[in-house]
Amino acid sequence: MPGGVKIIVDHASKLFLEGSVVAFRNIDLEIRSKEVLCVVGPSGCGKTTLLRCIGGLLAPSSGKVLIDGQAVDQPREGVAIVFQHFGLLPWKSVAENVAFGLQMAGASRQLIKERTDRYTKLVGLENFEAQYPYQLSGGMQQRVGLARALAINPDILLMDEPFASVDAQTREVLQEELLQLHDSERRTMLFITHSIDEAIVLGDRIAVMTTRPGRVKEILPIDFKRPRDPAAVRSHPHYGELRNHIWNELRPTVIEGAYERHSS
Repeated sequence: MPGGVKIIVDHASKLFLEGSVVAFRNIDLEIRSKEVLCVVGPSGCGKTTLLRCIGGLLAPSSGKVLIDGQAVDQPREGVAIVFQHFGLLPWKSVAENVAFGLQMAGASRQLIKERTDRYTKLVGLENFEAQYPYQLSGGMQQRVGLARALAINPDILLMDEPFASVDAQTREVLQEELLQLHDSERRTMLFITHSIDEAIVLGDRIAVMTTRPGRVKEILPIDFKRPRDPAAVRSHPHYGELRNHIWNELRPTVIEGAYERHSS
């Protein structure tokens, strides 16, 4: 079960272009130790910007972000980010990409080899260490990105729509693998997604955001027990109730945003 509070977002706002664009406003959020908090919301509601503030890549314009009670003002040790578009170095092999974060941290050769071997195997790429990103499918590339993040042994994983760039079948396989990873290697995880289904399958709680300027409209507990079988979750009567409730919360803002984009 998730433990005490690991991350606090305290009345945080983020403005761009001298305040003319507000990504999110007055967000208060707590993420518990070892839990998976999924965030869903319409395009442009500030989900990714919020993740970047938690990761120390951006500073909030007001309010603050705390990890373990310490203010976040820069990227910090123990926090790893997995992006949607993989972020692999094309001139490096699978093993070299997985090892990159450890090398940058000055880890010993022995530790680099141990961690690279362990996490390459854990994500199912033990026979692909010498391959290069262009030789891999999108799903395999995302596995490399995940292994690279895990190899630095982070307390916190920040995942920004990591499965959005792969096909639907691969996405479901990666969801199953992430569930298995979370069961064996419990981390505090913030998972950004547009998919209501994905949020229900993966999350301990779901934060529903409003359209820009983004606010947290509702936080829903997901009571399906772990270890979790995605097929069992989707066939449970409560799954449909949750999905319909979240969609009804999001639908007006999604339609409004689509209309505004079409009109412009």
